[in-house]
Amino acid sequence: MRKTVFIMLLLFIPAVVYGETMQVITKENAIRADCNFFSAVRAMVKYADALEVVSTKGDWYMVKFGGKSGCIHKSALNKTAVQLAKTQGGSHAASNEEVSLAGKGFNPQVEDAYKKKHPDLDFNLVTKVEGFSVPAEKVAMFIKAGGLTE
Repeated sequence: MRKTVFIMLLLFIPAVVYGETMQVITKENAIRADCNFFSAVRAMVKYADALEVVSTKGDWYMVKFGGKSGCIHKSALNKTAVQLAKTQGGSHAASNEEVSLAGKGFNPQVEDAYKKKHPDLDFNLVTKVEGFSVPAEKVAMFIKAGGLTE
């Protein structure tokens, strides 16, 4: 009897976990061909895009999106997107970037508090680095030239 219950649980749990829809909680992210950060990009997704989770592999979800399938790291998804509502009498809605940061527990107040604790840090450099964008093809060439592996 215990064996039958155990087998039933094993069959039921994947049905609950897989096939569910999860939403992207980062500003932008890549669905990759394989479950590692060096793998080729199959599709780009943006904040609040809904992805169908097919299975998991370690810290990665195997997903389907817009007719394409691949892997995305679990840190980029949540069961529901973070949503911020306007406060009563508020004059401006939060941007997707602000919502994404808030979903990760980071907001302008947290940044200000950190800056006060570390006045010696130059946050202009952080802003500059955040502005860099490297095409996936160049990253792949760098990985190959450097003999890097997962």
